[in-house]
Amino acid sequence: MKLAFDHFDLIARWYDRLIGRPADDPLPQLLEAAAGQTILDVGGGTGRNTWAQSSLGARVVVCDTAVGMVRQVRAKGLPAVLSSATHLPFADDSADRILVVDAFHHFVQPSPALAQPRAAHELVRVLKPGGRLIIEEPDIARLPVQMIALMERLLFMGSRFWPPSDLRALFVAAGAQMLTETRLGFSVLFVFTKVRAKPAATRSR
Repeated sequence: MKLAFDHFDLIARWYDRLIGRPADDPLPQLLEAAAGQTILDVGGGTGRNTWAQSSLGARVVVCDTAVGMVRQVRAKGLPAVLSSATHLPFADDSADRILVVDAFHHFVQPSPALAQPRAAHELVRVLKPGGRLIIEEPDIARLPVQMIALMERLLFMGSRFWPPSDLRALFVAAGAQMLTETRLGFSVLFVFTKVRAKPAATRSR
């Protein structure tokens, strides 16, 4: 069932106050972003996870499907695009860093079976070879996350949470190579990269 409104539009104005990051947040270290690099924050909401990187000289672009969230990002002075993760409006190999925090389970339109594998391929497509793709997702094996999943089901949000091993396999199948896997509270953080394709061997005449 698809509702006629976006849940995240309703809470966009208060989202930064409601949702925070831990004091010992590992994301900046995992990103290893440098000045001049392009960071895409996909499903990034208000840009809360990446706005600090812009002050360090990185070019941050937030992508989200909620109009209210995009407005909040632009109010902070960051570029934002209204875009689905299944059809990212960026060229191949164009982003140095891509971040998807607590959002992949919301990539479910028109259906999870179609949207989530497509989103994984899109994220890998846009990532530069040697770049970093960070996926942070709640671990559905944990009881508190199961309660959140139940609540989101009751709210008709359509969320689909992947077990960590299945999520890892999904991105590997999409062409990513896993670098690290880190536990953070009830979530798992994956760091992937994309290996540059080897040039085709030429035959000697």
